Amino acid sequence: MTETKPRDELRFRFDPVDIDQVRLLLSLSPGERVRVTSVDAQPLAKGLIMGRLRRQFPDLTAEELGFKFVEEIERAKQTRPGP
Repeated sequence: MTETKPRDELRFRFDPVDIDQVRLLLSLSPGERVRVTSVDAQPLAKGLIMGRLRRQFPDLTAEELGFKFVEEIERAKQTRPGP
């Protein structure tokens, strides 16, 4: 039988807001904000893809997973966006 958690324990917990970082972002133009935040998004996207590839191909070496990653990125570049 599974144990259910009280409602209070199911709440999401977020990292505290860094006021200095918020002020810095607000001082930037929209284009600069996009550029700064996209720098953080790139390693996240790579990590998510690599994690999925590790689950799909658990027997591959790190080098082979790297090749799979490059193949996937190249395939994505050739995919047309939109409906």
